[in-house]
Amino acid sequence: MLLIVNHQSKIYKPAPQNLEELLAIELKPHSKGIAVAVNGQVIQKANWANCPLQESDSILIITATQGG
Repeated sequence: MLLIVNHQSKIYKPAPQNLEELLAIELKPHSKGIAVAVNGQVIQKANWANCPLQESDSILIITATQGG
């Protein structure tokens, strides 16, 4: 499956079935301070497992950093 993650095209085999599976691949376990949008729509953390992914979806993952 081709997905666009943070503006980079990536091919996943096997394909993640939902946003939660994709984030398990892309992020370290127990990552905090994360916001995610799929095709420009912000998805709440409680809905990650219920957010199916389709070919060519655009996913933006934003991680909060400390500092200033």
